[in-house]
Amino acid sequence: MTTTTSIVTAAGRKRWSSGARGVAISLIVPVVILVAWWFASEGSTSPFFPPLRTILSTFAETWLSDRVLSDIVPSLVRMIAGFAIAAVVGVVLGALLGRLRLAASALNPILQFGRALPATALIPVAIVLFGIGDTPKIVLIAFVSCFPILLNTIDGVRNIDPVLEDVMGSFRLTRLQRFRWVQLHAASPQVIAGMRVALSLAFVVMVATEMLGSTNGVGYVTLLAQQGFQIPLMWSGLILLGLLGLIVNGLFVLVERGLLRWYTQGQED
Repeated sequence: MTTTTSIVTAAGRKRWSSGARGVAISLIVPVVILVAWWFASEGSTSPFFPPLRTILSTFAETWLSDRVLSDIVPSLVRMIAGFAIAAVVGVVLGALLGRLRLAASALNPILQFGRALPATALIPVAIVLFGIGDTPKIVLIAFVSCFPILLNTIDGVRNIDPVLEDVMGSFRLTRLQRFRWVQLHAASPQVIAGMRVALSLAFVVMVATEMLGSTNGVGYVTLLAQQGFQIPLMWSGLILLGLLGLIVNGLFVLVERGLLRWYTQGQED
């Protein structure tokens, strides 16, 4: 028992050390870029490329204030709401079309047409249909984000191991039980991969919709700063968007590792 505990502890320490080393290595390039940017821009007099010191000062004054509630939170809420709708619709519809091949073939031209539509071209249409507010932004984020999840779910359900199909038949599982415990579980690696792509699209569409029809949000403030020739504020908005993207992606990676632990461990074994 003591030997087993020691082995587990040693393995845990090894993974922690490897993870810490990986994080340290991944920070080298960003730190070098920031240091180089700081010293290269220190004496800058260009109105378009202000010193990094000025940009960071503007960042602290602008985004670490009441704009957290007035702009940052609304942006994230719209993105999360649209992504959640896309995830539910994409998984459910994708699972159905994955089993109904004839229906999937009939709808495939429509799905490919919708996926090919540029998100920015749909913004005026969304404003005409739903007005100016949160609704058109959430609908557009959900629409654009749905396709990667939907198509990946279709492929994942279709590629289920035939042995699992035989097991489902022998155990006489209901359709709901098959969907919940077998099909969705087996297809989850591809579904999660589609969700990761969809999350990136949701973030991009969030910014685009705020720049072309909004009264708040990080994208709106950044565009307004550019139009008002507030260049430090514009640069600080870009930095904030990059940081938000990193945080959102990092949180998703943590969730992905938890949900797919059974899959990644099987691949390692």
